[in-house]
Amino acid sequence: MLTTCEQTMRETCDDFGVTLVEFNGEDDHVHLLIEFPPTIQLSRLVNSLKGVSSRMLRQKHPAQVKKYLWGNHFWSRSYYVGTAGGAPLSVIREYVESQRRPAG
Repeated sequence: MLTTCEQTMRETCDDFGVTLVEFNGEDDHVHLLIEFPPTIQLSRLVNSLKGVSSRMLRQKHPAQVKKYLWGNHFWSRSYYVGTAGGAPLSVIREYVESQRRPAG
């Protein structure tokens, strides 16, 4: 499921003209490191990432998705966005890569 999610999110980022630099996920959330210009509306990008990935995951992994639903929703309405500021990209990338990715 995480592989499908990553592929879908990469394609969605491409559609927005932004770069998904790093992706990783855990049982109940994902981490994305995205490089984007200041003209991008983050709320639109996040809504598209969630909407498109939810539809694709439901199509390709219907049985597995059922155990992760919040009511009838795959993603919660909330999200967190933080900027890298002056932090080196390598440090942020290492953090995302170090997240515990479930086996399977």
